Amino acid sequence: MSEDVDQEAMMAAWEAETDGGGDNQEEMMAAWEAETEEGGDAEMMAAPSMGNERILNQEEIDSLLGFDFNEDEDGDKNGIRAIINSALVSYERLPMLEIVFDRLVRLMTTSLRNFTSDNVEVSLDSITSLRFGDYLNSIPLPAILAVTRAEELDNYGLMTVDSNLIYSIVDVLLGGRRGTTAMRIEGRPYTTIERVLVQRMIEVVLEDMTAAFEPLTPVNFELDRVETNPRFAAIARPANAAILVKLRVDMEDRGGRIELLLPYATLEPIRKMLLQQFMGEKFGRDNIWEGHLATELWSTRMDVRAILDEMVVPLKQALELKVGDTLLLNAGPDSLVEIRAGDVKLTRARMGRIKHHVAVRMEAPLASSAKQALMRFQS
Repeated sequence: MSEDVDQEAMMAAWEAETDGGGDNQEEMMAAWEAETEEGGDAEMMAAPSMGNERILNQEEIDSLLGFDFNEDEDGDKNGIRAIINSALVSYERLPMLEIVFDRLVRLMTTSLRNFTSDNVEVSLDSITSLRFGDYLNSIPLPAILAVTRAEELDNYGLMTVDSNLIYSIVDVLLGGRRGTTAMRIEGRPYTTIERVLVQRMIEVVLEDMTAAFEPLTPVNFELDRVETNPRFAAIARPANAAILVKLRVDMEDRGGRIELLLPYATLEPIRKMLLQQFMGEKFGRDNIWEGHLATELWSTRMDVRAILDEMVVPLKQALELKVGDTLLLNAGPDSLVEIRAGDVKLTRARMGRIKHHVAVRMEAPLASSAKQALMRFQS
């Protein structure tokens, strides 16, 4: 019984403490909410100050991104812009190459008109520079890729004919109606007839390319093979730079594109010619002045000396020479003398006399050193 009394007394005391603690808990909750609100206001007040420290000004943003409009375009790039431009290839301006392809456009316009018996207009869209691997990955399929070989340059090029032009050429050559777009059938490989007809057009374009390069340098472009998969048309390493020429062929309401890709390695043997500003430029050489200089050279007077003998004496003995002194030479009456023009040895001759004049008679042909000096002067 005593244990039950004790337990009831403990329960009553616990309930009394709990009831009294409710008010304390409410006070504690109110105080906690007040502190939380004050802490939130404090954090909100501190947040703008912390945000101000993280805000970058425009110069810092431009420096991070690598865009600085005060610098020259040719200057060094940094930041994200340097990463983006690392994959690009700077196009080396080759003035004569642009003239060659302008000539190619005119030749193709005439030859394709004769080939298709239709009104064909060829235009030059752009000349750009890019990586060979990037170009292979960007070729829209299906397409026909023709691997061409430049014999004189001992390297290869690539010609791409897109599907629009392929179907247009097939439609025109097989008697399709004028003024209608060519029908495209996707999802199948090109037939033998389509490949043969397009190959004939490629051979016509290659003949025009040979004629376009003819005034600059003889280059014979020949068809090596025809591919439909870009992986089998690899003529250079993916990282190698190349020049891409895009041509647009229009036949009334039909047409397409022809793209010519020439690696820089292919054009390297004729790079100096492609840097010319006009056809026939000789980089400082002028044929007219060369001819005039050669004509005047033949009429130029030149001092020639006949050397009887040469001897080496001490400087003291040479300074003590006086009028009347005798020098003993290692030459006799029948000895050959050396003919010189300046420091160049011309030939050897024999001394003689004609009337009252001392003369020499040539005894040997012109020396090779003299011929080499003359050739260096002419070059």
